[in-house]
Amino acid sequence: MCRGCCCGTPKVPGLDHAAQLRDLRQALDGIATVRVTDCLDACERANVVVVQPSAEGRRNGGRPVWLGLVNDPEATTDITAWIKDGGPGLTDPPGILDLYTFRPSRRVQAELHEA
Repeated sequence: MCRGCCCGTPKVPGLDHAAQLRDLRQALDGIATVRVTDCLDACERANVVVVQPSAEGRRNGGRPVWLGLVNDPEATTDITAWIKDGGPGLTDPPGILDLYTFRPSRRVQAELHEA
């Protein structure tokens, strides 16, 4: 979960950012790890959440899924439900998450592969 220069800040108004992070962590406790990272360089899509596949999901071809504009509790609930169902590579996301999915720029992808 991005919490850099824009994500998780008052620059994205109308959302309790601390509650969003807390709710994700509580809902996924024992199922998945919710990590906070600095800026993912997709500020125009704040708040950004990247869902990484599990080891099993990766073996089944799952790749990270980038979700942007995750700025309402319903989106967080949909993400949580998808992860509980298996996430990338194991189950398709709820259709509504198609509205949030995006591909990061090639520069960002290259930087992530270098890290």
